[in-house]
Amino acid sequence: MAASRIDILIDRLRSSVERSSLILEAAERQAYSCDGLTSHRAVPKLVIVPASREELIASVRAVIDVDLPWVARGAGTGLSGGALPDEEGVLVVTSRLKAILEVDPISRIAVVEPGVVNLELSKAVLPHGLYFAPDPSSQIACSIGGNVAENSGGAHCFKYGFTTHHVLALELLLPTGELLWLGSEGMDGPGPDLRGVVIGSEGTLGIVTRVVCRLLPLPEARRTFLAYFDSVAAAAEAVSDVVSRGITPAAIEMMDHLAIAACEIATGAGLDTTAQSCLLLELDGEADEVAQEFLSVRALMDLHGSSHVWEAANEEERALMWLARKAAFAAAGRVAPAYIVQDGVVPRSALPRVLEGIGRLGVESGLSILNVFHAGDGNLHPLVTYDPSIEGQEALAEEVAAKILTLCLEEGGSLTGEHGIGVDKVCHMPEMFTADDLTTFERLRGAFDPSGMCNRGKLLPTPRLCGERPGRYQPHPLEEAGLGERW
Repeated sequence: MAASRIDILIDRLRSSVERSSLILEAAERQAYSCDGLTSHRAVPKLVIVPASREELIASVRAVIDVDLPWVARGAGTGLSGGALPDEEGVLVVTSRLKAILEVDPISRIAVVEPGVVNLELSKAVLPHGLYFAPDPSSQIACSIGGNVAENSGGAHCFKYGFTTHHVLALELLLPTGELLWLGSEGMDGPGPDLRGVVIGSEGTLGIVTRVVCRLLPLPEARRTFLAYFDSVAAAAEAVSDVVSRGITPAAIEMMDHLAIAACEIATGAGLDTTAQSCLLLELDGEADEVAQEFLSVRALMDLHGSSHVWEAANEEERALMWLARKAAFAAAGRVAPAYIVQDGVVPRSALPRVLEGIGRLGVESGLSILNVFHAGDGNLHPLVTYDPSIEGQEALAEEVAAKILTLCLEEGGSLTGEHGIGVDKVCHMPEMFTADDLTTFERLRGAFDPSGMCNRGKLLPTPRLCGERPGRYQPHPLEEAGLGERW
């Protein structure tokens, strides 16, 4: 019997990579069956965890040579199924490539491998008075390579932007096996911005092997505080007013009553669980500027009916506030056995209407929905809770989550702010983009990956008709009749 392609690949790799780089046993491969979107699972034929950049390049080229599909994975903290393995192919994990190769405090750049943990980079450059600005809630675990794939933002993205604003260049291994650098160490390199094309492409255009990160100086002063409100609408209106006055806080985060209660249970940070909502605001910059902005923002909180304000008296209290906010997703597990987290975006002016709509969906469905999000840029993260042991509740939660996305699109928003499309929202893409848009995306993707073997089935709907059904992918009637196929 002829050897399978996976057997041929394993034989080749055994002679060229460390034994510890290959995960062959079914039980061990099962551990990589999903990312943070645990409702979607698939077990790859082989998991490769390269010990070096050279092993990574050699391994991926070997996979390409035997014509197997492959998926890149970082820390696996993604929430849209972007790192969901291909059951017929190979999963390439970058978690062992965690070297900070260079720090240049004069040019304010760092060159890192893709497995470097987000927070570890900031810790490493702290002695130089610098830090890496993107700070996803998972920053204690998520990797720079994954941040590049998803164009991650975080709590401070309102003022400082997303990963694309803080990655100057990257080395990319294409699905053809070619290796190239995109971007430059300057802020504006010559030619088309292919660096920007790759950032946020969710691992569909290749695998990043090195990243040149832009670093920022630590601010001279910070003031962090929580403002509590008697309604979600009042907090949302306060956000719009702050921004309309030309004030740009480093962060404006909002939590509703259910989220506050869950976070307090999880962290014991001292949050006021009687409040219906709260805003976590942080101002940073030059000391005089921060002092003046604080007076202005504090007055606006009072104007919009804030019941009281808790300002961090020291760095320990500031860290406690951020611990509570960044624990929100995990904290939801304290109040429900399971949940679906969404990631839609709406204009700030639409926040009160959309939050009211989400509230109605919760009442109509009987499911509790926790709201915690980046209020400054309208990036919602509603957590639709459910009990999988109750028949039909998981499907109902998926239906509610899909309706939340529809609410966002109806208000002129988008399907995702930073979690990505992955497999979770792929069938919603035709609701946001025209057929011509999707064709253009496909042509661009094909230019990087002519064979279509790199992270296939993600980001772009195949077929587009799957967009007619919300939630997890289900076969379309045309497929069931043998008249179409999903590829």
